[in-house]
Amino acid sequence: MNEKLYILDTNVLLHDPRALFAFADAHVCIPGVMIEELDSFKREGTDRGRSARLVIRLLDELRARGSLSKGVPLDNGSTLRVVFLDVDTKYKIPFALDINDNQALLTAYTLQKQGFDVRFVTKDLNARIKADALGIAAVDYVTDHTSEESFYHGWVRIPVPAVQLTKDNPEQLQTAIEQYALVPNQFVLLESQHNPHNYQIFRYLGHHKFAPVFDPEFQWPFKARNPQQLMALNLMLDPAIELITLFGPAGTGKTFLALLAGLHQVVVDDIYQKMLVARPIVPLGKDVGYLPGTLEEKLHTWMLPVFDNMEFIFQSAAMGRHMQALEHESRDGYHEAHRGTHNRRERRQRFYQQSKGHHGNQHYHKGGSQYHHESSTGITALDDLIEKGKISLEAITYMRGRSIPYQYIIIDEVQNLTPHEVKTLVSRVGQGSKIVLAGDPYQIDTPYLDFSSNGLVVTSEKFKGQDLFGSVYLETTERSRLSQLATELL
Repeated sequence: MNEKLYILDTNVLLHDPRALFAFADAHVCIPGVMIEELDSFKREGTDRGRSARLVIRLLDELRARGSLSKGVPLDNGSTLRVVFLDVDTKYKIPFALDINDNQALLTAYTLQKQGFDVRFVTKDLNARIKADALGIAAVDYVTDHTSEESFYHGWVRIPVPAVQLTKDNPEQLQTAIEQYALVPNQFVLLESQHNPHNYQIFRYLGHHKFAPVFDPEFQWPFKARNPQQLMALNLMLDPAIELITLFGPAGTGKTFLALLAGLHQVVVDDIYQKMLVARPIVPLGKDVGYLPGTLEEKLHTWMLPVFDNMEFIFQSAAMGRHMQALEHESRDGYHEAHRGTHNRRERRQRFYQQSKGHHGNQHYHKGGSQYHHESSTGITALDDLIEKGKISLEAITYMRGRSIPYQYIIIDEVQNLTPHEVKTLVSRVGQGSKIVLAGDPYQIDTPYLDFSSNGLVVTSEKFKGQDLFGSVYLETTERSRLSQLATELL
């Protein structure tokens, strides 16, 4: 017979409901026990529940084309059918059949014995091991495999003679376009061959054009500590870039930089109406509704890393005094003066126009009073911003089904989300908004996700080259020597 037959495990369908259509010119089978598993998940208000409901809905739509038990033709040349285990099968496997995965394995084993060329597709490593022990070919579900060595970093490093760093347009830039297959918004880090601390950064704009990258003009006492942090700030402070992915191990500054850029553009530049921050609740294994306390108390507990970063920013920048100064300017007619010619929409348009012609040095701060940077607890400022609606901390669960305009959105720990989950979030981004996805793809807490299949890496690879997208891999830990050693050694 030797017909190729793919048997899909439940975790594959929960990871990507459209995996039903991912195998062209083949037979795609779903064991009946997997349908029961989907049914047990469909009432959940979690991502797993949503995926289960979508798979069931897709299967129901396919019933209109024919019988699922006999096989339904798909547009990609495949057929899809639901297969059931024959309780009287003469074939046996050395695994307990009260476990659903083992029933699926027995189904695959039986079909293989009947002459089919079977591939058991699962994201469960243990299931792949058991399949291999039975002589069944087992594969992971990967649509586009990205290795840890080849994923998109968002920048390239080129050693050059020091004299080249004194030029406005070093000759190595043009040769780098072809040599490194540069895409728009990718950075080129030109380093002195003998002194890596002597460097220049350029951002590729496409069409053989580059723009130098300079330190942003913050009204707060912060600056980038390394070239990659400067690249990240360059993207996040450019309103023309609507989607950004930030990669890096612990201590590289992913979340801190995203919060810093967001707060400055919301509180000082007034480009966005508010900043929305969200994190997945993956390690808890339950929806936020299962946590004790009010919604605010639940989110505060889970958002402590975000609170810690924001409090540090407020302490350093004396945000409490800054807010008072803004209110004082408002009483003196500051907002009245801006209402005519410098309202939020016009300022955003000005940023867009300037950024298109001056990428890399596009961040301009407001004119007006200079604010003193005095010490402050920062707590009052944070509470004030939340109360005024300038900052919103939310669980990812509550972001779906909405359109989010004119907001600066940060999603942290994105490596724990599936590509489908990231798609539902990015598709919520409304007009005038920016979304920053941050995470460490080497530190994944979600079962069945790995470096290649998590939403952060997949999103970066899919959007690479789009003019509204940028990505930066942050490689240098800026916390402490102990933190850096822990990342390297443990």
